[in-house]
Amino acid sequence: MADTMVASGIPAADIDEPPRASSWLRYAATKAGGALVSLIMVVVLGFFAFRILPGDPVRSMADGRRVSAEQMEILRQQLGLDQPLLSQFWRYLTDLVQGNLGFSYTFNEPVAQLIGDRLGPTLLLTGTAAALSVVLGLWLGQRAAWKHGSMFDKVQTGIALTFWSVPTFWLGLLLLLFFAGTLGWFPTGGIVTAGANNEGFAAFLDVLHHLALPALTMTAVVYAQYLLVMRASLLEEMTSDYLTTARAKGLREDKVRRRHAVPNALLPTVTLIFLTLGGLIGGAVTVETVFSWPGLGFLTFQALSAPDFPVLQGTFVVFSAIVILMNFIADLVYRVLDPRLRTA
Repeated sequence: MADTMVASGIPAADIDEPPRASSWLRYAATKAGGALVSLIMVVVLGFFAFRILPGDPVRSMADGRRVSAEQMEILRQQLGLDQPLLSQFWRYLTDLVQGNLGFSYTFNEPVAQLIGDRLGPTLLLTGTAAALSVVLGLWLGQRAAWKHGSMFDKVQTGIALTFWSVPTFWLGLLLLLFFAGTLGWFPTGGIVTAGANNEGFAAFLDVLHHLALPALTMTAVVYAQYLLVMRASLLEEMTSDYLTTARAKGLREDKVRRRHAVPNALLPTVTLIFLTLGGLIGGAVTVETVFSWPGLGFLTFQALSAPDFPVLQGTFVVFSAIVILMNFIADLVYRVLDPRLRTA
């Protein structure tokens, strides 16, 4: 296709022209630099923010035990809490550069090992909830938009907005009380049945049984975002001329929706999916605490009670790094999907 001409006579770039490698590298490097700056700010903010929390880690560790003031002072020196704040920050930075996240005050384990052990359950829970909410939200959103103003549209939009407005912990407690407490259909917490020693497919079903309520809670409060964005995006597309052309060719309404309208309406939704995936992992703290799910969120809640600074700093950095990574991927995907960004 020949280059189009702008009013000044200078040829404009063709938006369908494949992006050059140098342009891609420059774009990716700019976004990667921004992500790195964000991560550095997270590391600095995470260290100083947790230092203003009320409570003394040494007193929490000595709680319920006969510990003299001298012994508490020795423990404070061993943990490095007697050092000036800037000295503690410098030691934290040097350890972090070497991949050392510190040693937990309360669990007596390296923080990296604790995070490694808890990362799997968190990814299982948030990954399941993300998949369910994306599929449910996109499907209901495009159906509601295509039938806008109908009873289906009003009911589904109302239900989604109601769940979106409900506090996550409150919905989790309601589901826990009704389905686990009253009906007894699901376990009240954990990821496996204690003492069951299941193996193979039986172990898989046991994990699935424990996963049902936490995943349902996260899905219920998240899918509304996808539904509303998909619905609004598709409503804009429904007034486009190319849909009239498709209908004039004799295509059925179902094919017009699936083949023409929905693919073009997916662009803002795909961006939203990546942006909310990171936030979904960070939001696992509430759900994992309610259902005693042994993931990073529950670990963060346990660390807050001490406060266990190394664990809090480690989980904060991991949560933030996942959010930053998802935003970076969203920027790259958006450039692929939107040809207007290739000429920017």
